Amino acid sequence: MEAARLIAGLARFVHDVPRAEDLAQDALVAALEQWPTGGIPDRPGSWLMTVAKRRAVDEIRRDITLAGKVELLGRDLPEAEGLGLPEPVEDDVLRLMFTVCHPVLTPEARTALTLKMLAGLTTDEIARAFLVPTTTMAQRIVRAKRTLAEAQVGFESPAADELAPRLASVLAVVYLVFNEGYSATAGEDHLRPALCDEAMRLGRILTALVPDAPEVHGLLALMELQASRLPARTGPDGSIVTLLDQDRGRWDQLLIHRGLTGLARAAALGGAGLPYAVQAAIAAVHARARTAEETDWVRIAALYAVLARVLPSPVVELNRAVAVSMAQGPAVALTLVDALGGRLANYYLLPSVRGDLLAKLGRPVEARAEFERAAALTANTRERDLLLTRARECEGAATEDLSGG
Repeated sequence: MEAARLIAGLARFVHDVPRAEDLAQDALVAALEQWPTGGIPDRPGSWLMTVAKRRAVDEIRRDITLAGKVELLGRDLPEAEGLGLPEPVEDDVLRLMFTVCHPVLTPEARTALTLKMLAGLTTDEIARAFLVPTTTMAQRIVRAKRTLAEAQVGFESPAADELAPRLASVLAVVYLVFNEGYSATAGEDHLRPALCDEAMRLGRILTALVPDAPEVHGLLALMELQASRLPARTGPDGSIVTLLDQDRGRWDQLLIHRGLTGLARAAALGGAGLPYAVQAAIAAVHARARTAEETDWVRIAALYAVLARVLPSPVVELNRAVAVSMAQGPAVALTLVDALGGRLANYYLLPSVRGDLLAKLGRPVEARAEFERAAALTANTRERDLLLTRARECEGAATEDLSGG
């Protein structure tokens, strides 16, 4: 999170996004060199910003000549320290999002670059989110940076009439940041709550910025409803607690209330059928169920069918299959999963879902193989542990079947 704010603040300072990222990296290297011996400062973010700005000033001074641009140096640098621009987007991080979501970049490049700069995701993590090879994503990010530099896109706030064309990309990025916090792609921890908090903070700023945009309210409602489950999603040891096993008494009722209110606002603005609002409506069904048994899975399956029409995606179809399994049984759902073919070949949740369905159908040997395949595909330690546990359970069930137990 410090990296995101650091890059955003530097972009405001030097008016050059790729250069801001380079300066941020220099400051982080300086921290790695000095903090182990000198100790971590009381305000690490401020320390990083100070070091980076000093380097920026040094670079600018090297780049300009006293004969031609002293006036430019004297005019721009002091003003940048206390910048208070009367622009539509006043938050540095959000302003950087709108800058990176510039029309000169493709939607895919905008999202990838923002995840790299603001969410602190590695290229491998971003590649997994997009279901593409890491080399492909690395090339996409490099090309995006080069395009911004060649187009001389500085750190800017879009004018009011420029917000709408960039809004969809910004919302997509905010939600991907949230998802990385809600279910980490890689690492030892299943959750990264700071990313969820940052995504919701940005979502709230967006609702104030464009209050009549239903998709903004729908996204914020979706994030708040999902975030309400965070306290119950892991056990004391950090292990994953699945949705059906969660203690719903630990769900955050304030976030649920806010989410339901935001969902109603999105509907009032005519956005009930938009993708984020439909997903929020699915989350709302879970939020309203006091116990797992009271969940209206028929309603959830119907909403996923709507979502599949407005947001066609194999991942949506996979989620729909899970809902169908709860509403109509695992056999119907397995047919839906098998119809997905190779479109999700490297997505760990496909064999995970398939393994669960096979286990419910009393086919433990096949289920075990699917859980093991899913475990091999995930880079998150907690997810892998859960999947291997499921595989061992299937092995035990298979042994009992063979022994007649």
